[in-house]
Amino acid sequence: MYNLTNPKKEATRDGYGKALLKLGEQNKDVVVLCASVGDSTKAFDFRAKFPDRYIEAGIAEQSLIGLSAGLALSGKMPFPSAFASFLPGRCYDQIRQSVCYSNLNVKLAATHAGLTVGPDGATHQMMEDIAMMRATPNMTVISPCDSLEAEKATLAAGKMKGPVYLRLGREKLPVFTSTETPFEIGKAVTLKEGKDVTIIATGIMVYYALLAAEALEKEKISARVINIHTIKPIDKETIIAAAKETKRIVTAEEHQVSGGLGSAVAEVVCQNCPVPMKIIGMPDRFGESGPAGELLKKYGLTDKEIKEAVHDIIRIDKQK
Repeated sequence: MYNLTNPKKEATRDGYGKALLKLGEQNKDVVVLCASVGDSTKAFDFRAKFPDRYIEAGIAEQSLIGLSAGLALSGKMPFPSAFASFLPGRCYDQIRQSVCYSNLNVKLAATHAGLTVGPDGATHQMMEDIAMMRATPNMTVISPCDSLEAEKATLAAGKMKGPVYLRLGREKLPVFTSTETPFEIGKAVTLKEGKDVTIIATGIMVYYALLAAEALEKEKISARVINIHTIKPIDKETIIAAAKETKRIVTAEEHQVSGGLGSAVAEVVCQNCPVPMKIIGMPDRFGESGPAGELLKKYGLTDKEIKEAVHDIIRIDKQK
């Protein structure tokens, strides 16, 4: 189901671009919009093939969403694309009022999310977007773990009705899932079974969760790894089962510790099956400019920190 041995590398935004071309062929109502970053968001791939269904909004993200809402009201399926720091960062009001309030069929594609936007620095390292989007009624929130899953997620978004937020990245990262790896909106994927602890991750942290689990296996610690690609609606059934069966949970995300995956999982766990939990994420601060890999290490977003969190939670649990 997954490959950790020399996987190819590709950005999740590339998977989005590939899916747009397929959706364009399948559905004549698909329209792609962008805010002067079409090359970076891969929207230009769609423009090259379907120029009559591409709209350039310019550096005006609020207008981008307004245009998308109007298109949705006329029966089209718009895919507005922009950097996550500006979508939802600069146009939350329009997303909330014009799209979600009316439950319109708009698919928001936010690229360059998270710390791995790297050299662009803190102003462009959007790590609050999951919290913003999952708190907004009617919004479906998806954070793919690699480019192949991003392609599946985009295709699935194009088959459902209602607002969707697709969280995508710039950095080329391992493609470790396969075409056979299942994907269904709202349904988590258990990539590795385990009985001592569950590691629940989303986005690029799924890869690091698997690396940590492989290392823990050598220490005779059996770690279950769950990919929560859909933050909202979250798969409560799989989370509750993991809590009951492994008794310990560690979450990992390329997002602030507040309001993201860890918070969403904790909400499920504390109300249904309280167990010890640890949350790996950005420690309530802004990032900085630098190579993506070095930034992940500096802020504790690697398999090393996941492994340490597992050790900590097991030790604390045994001391009770």
